[in-house]
Amino acid sequence: MKNFRIESDSLGDIDVPVDAIYGPQTQRAINNFPISGLTLPKRFIQALALLKKSAAQANLELGLLDQKRAEGIIHSANLIASGKHLDQFPVDVFQTGSGTSTNMNMNEVIAMLAGNTVDANDHVNMGQSSNDVIPSTIHISAAIALSNHLLPALKHLHKTISNKAVSVSEHIKTGRTHLMDAMPISMGQELSGWAGQIEQGIEGLESVRNRLHRLALGGTAVGTGINTHSDFAQTFCAALTKDTGLEFEPSDNFFASLAGQDVAVALSGQLKVVAVSLMKIANDLRWMNSGPLSGIGEIELEALQPGSSIMPGKVNPVIPEAVAMVSAQVIGNDATITIAGQSGNFELNVMLPVIAYNLLESVEILANSASLLADKAIADFIIKTDKLQQSLARNPILVTALNPIIGYAKAAEIAKKAYHSGRNIIDVAEEETDLSHEQLIKILDPIALTTGGIRT
Repeated sequence: MKNFRIESDSLGDIDVPVDAIYGPQTQRAINNFPISGLTLPKRFIQALALLKKSAAQANLELGLLDQKRAEGIIHSANLIASGKHLDQFPVDVFQTGSGTSTNMNMNEVIAMLAGNTVDANDHVNMGQSSNDVIPSTIHISAAIALSNHLLPALKHLHKTISNKAVSVSEHIKTGRTHLMDAMPISMGQELSGWAGQIEQGIEGLESVRNRLHRLALGGTAVGTGINTHSDFAQTFCAALTKDTGLEFEPSDNFFASLAGQDVAVALSGQLKVVAVSLMKIANDLRWMNSGPLSGIGEIELEALQPGSSIMPGKVNPVIPEAVAMVSAQVIGNDATITIAGQSGNFELNVMLPVIAYNLLESVEILANSASLLADKAIADFIIKTDKLQQSLARNPILVTALNPIIGYAKAAEIAKKAYHSGRNIIDVAEEETDLSHEQLIKILDPIALTTGGIRT
């Protein structure tokens, strides 16, 4: 049986596990919200610790906090930011909408670690409110994760796709629209489309990035900055910028930053765009890899694990499948964040913890899956040259290049005849037109057709 100690707060006494570093308000939250077992991500907790560290530095510099207490807070916050004591943050995601329980959880843990008569409210939370702390931590944690994790992963994916596009550029394949045969395209051209989507996704994320660096801290309870030094926000941001290497600055409107979560919604929207792109690429890979005998079979993905518990020798496209599921999750997270983002009632958004959880989950799983897609699917897939050439030779849609010479109707007649007879399009066109075999070979050359223009 667990041993408990008695702690007190403004509501009275409460039993807290004797070995817990947190205090009474954290314990009340544990008792009040036994909902999901989900806790806020470690990236969020570590960012919150960085916020408390920089706040203590600011209050020390402004002469509001004495040296001994400030050093205790800074040291304790550093421990948490470095990954220690993360098991002391057990509060459920589904809690009070302001995230007050998580803010007080951090305040209590830092105060307990710091000792030296450090008080959770008076010292660790000096010049702050949960109402500006949690929105700021959403921005800080997302900004760090974006800069250090997701953007590098997407840039790696973009480079991998671009390099692969160059290495497979000489391979010509049947293009497909509506999943049906279309005009030829080179493998390099197809992959350049993937690279373009990822590049656009990176640009979209970069467009939101600067707004993430504008922080609510300094607005305190309702945006007026009550109980906060007039220079606190600027001094805090300077300390956080020095600590993280990211250029943070105070929000230009604390009321908007407390009441709304528009930047988080915008970032989530851009994450959804990336997810949609990754799902498209993943599904293209699955289709191109399908078979190996009865499907499209244009490429062969690396065999990573047995694909069936009953069918020997079966191998499945597991990485693209995992990426597609990640994409679905991120799209779902965006719906949650969108709903939560409009829950700003007057001066405060009251769905902050669920925004934080879903936003950071989306960043994390997108980054991880982008790296896997690059390294375990795209970098080393093999081109099935014979299958490409076989499909091209029988593709009746090549006749499109004859439209300017013989007209659409005649070209359609030739395409249908070639398709129904299973014959080569050049042979049928030679019978049905005045064009010579040599002319047709030149006009219908699949490699030449990938460069566009009118053939004569």
